[in-house]
Amino acid sequence: MPIRMSGSRISPLALGDLDANDQLLMAQGTEIMGFLANDGLTFARVPGLLEAVSGLVAACYRPGKVDMETKRLLALMSSTAAACVYCQHHNRFGGLKAGIPKELLDSIWEYATAPGFTDAQRVALKVAHHASLHPNQVDDENFAELREYYSEDQCAEIVAVIALFGFLNRWNDTIKTEPENLPGLNPGS
Repeated sequence: MPIRMSGSRISPLALGDLDANDQLLMAQGTEIMGFLANDGLTFARVPGLLEAVSGLVAACYRPGKVDMETKRLLALMSSTAAACVYCQHHNRFGGLKAGIPKELLDSIWEYATAPGFTDAQRVALKVAHHASLHPNQVDDENFAELREYYSEDQCAEIVAVIALFGFLNRWNDTIKTEPENLPGLNPGS
C-alpha cells in the first residue's frame, strides 16, 4: 500500500508569483480539475515546464481514438504501479468526477479478474502496469495482445498516456508533492 507523503521537497510557488501565462494555465487547470494543483505550482519553478506539461496533458486527454474512461484507467494503473500517491489521488478524483464507478477504480489492481473491465481494457491495463515498472516489463506478447483490440494509432495513444504519467509520477514522487486536501484525494476520504 502507498505511504502518505508529508512535506514536499520543493515548495509550490504562490499563484501570485507566477508570470501571466503560467497563471492562465493554472486557472485553466483549476477549471478542468476543480482545484489548484500543487504540482503545477512546482512545475512553474522551471521556465516553460508548466506550459510544456499542460500541452502534453491536453494532447493525451483530448478526444481521440481511445475512449476517455480507458485513458483515465490507464493513468490510474500507471500511478498505482509506480506507487505515486499524489497521482493516484488525482486519477481517482478525476475518474470519480468523470463518472467512472468507484468499484472499478477501487479494483484497478485486480483488473485481470475484477468485474466491470472490458477485455480490451484488461489488455491495455496490463501494458500500463508492465510499462510503469522499472525496468519496463512490456514485451512483444503484450503488444500482440494489445493489437488484437487496438489499432496502431490507438496503441500510440495508450502509450502516450502511460508515458505522460511516467513523467508525472517520477516528478511528484521524487519531490513528495503534498496532495491537496480534497474529497477523493486523501486516504480514507
